[in-house]
Amino acid sequence: MTKVTIQKQKSGQSEFVRWFGPLIQALKDLGGSAAPREALERIAEIEKVPDALRNEILSSGQERFYNQVHWARQYLVWEGLIDSGKRGVWTLTPKGLDTNLDAAAARNIFLEQVRKRAAIKKPTAFAPDSVSDGDDKPEDTPQSDEDASLQRFLAVVKALSPNGFERLSMRLLREAGFERVSVTGRSNDGGIDGVGVLQLNDLVSFNVVFQCKKWEGSVPPKEIRDLRGAMAGRAEKGIFLTTSTFTSNARVEAERPGAVPIELVDGEKLFDMFKRYELGLKPRTVFDIDLAFFEQFR
Repeated sequence: MTKVTIQKQKSGQSEFVRWFGPLIQALKDLGGSAAPREALERIAEIEKVPDALRNEILSSGQERFYNQVHWARQYLVWEGLIDSGKRGVWTLTPKGLDTNLDAAAARNIFLEQVRKRAAIKKPTAFAPDSVSDGDDKPEDTPQSDEDASLQRFLAVVKALSPNGFERLSMRLLREAGFERVSVTGRSNDGGIDGVGVLQLNDLVSFNVVFQCKKWEGSVPPKEIRDLRGAMAGRAEKGIFLTTSTFTSNARVEAERPGAVPIELVDGEKLFDMFKRYELGLKPRTVFDIDLAFFEQFR
């Protein structure tokens, strides 16, 4: 298979189009569906994505690679290749399972969807040669709404005091089913911010320690190793919560075979958990135009 050349395209071009084909292939390799992070890991594996790209962070604090693949997914949803269901699982449609995309086919999908989106905003004739080759990420999509909500959420959380973030994390863990959760509040506790117990059933439970940090850059593997060292002999599992992201090496370290597992909760997963428990977030209903539905009445 010809690998995608990992380099920035000329300024103004939509870099995320390069991931259309690899995303389809990754989901096929994973049995037709996957969690977003699983899909990203598979794309990185088959396309040999370098760490330099994987660890690049946008001004919003989100991983550029993660952001681009999410936008690729949105266009493939519009094209009918990926199911538009729950955001937590990406699933190929029957059409997607029968599709293989090369660079030319991916670009054609991109241009066609740009035309359709523009037609919503401007119902007048939209000539093919007027399609921009810019970073066309429409502002009125579920993904853009979600991104805006994520950034507002992270801005609020980052504005909290360190102690406030610790107490907020403690409240979140309680909502997730943890008991006897407390903040240690001791400067000599080896980087551990709190402890708790997860009761699996009437007979089985295990101790957990957690660390919560408001980072600006990506959390490196050293922090994961330090937390694991601090929890030695005190707990069966560790949780690292951050408003930022984790480097790819930090994720590898968290799952290192033979070592105590560390659960990583980055800013986006933190947002998803707060949504799930409706903790500090109020749900609202919005409607997106289903262009495929109206196409049959032309």
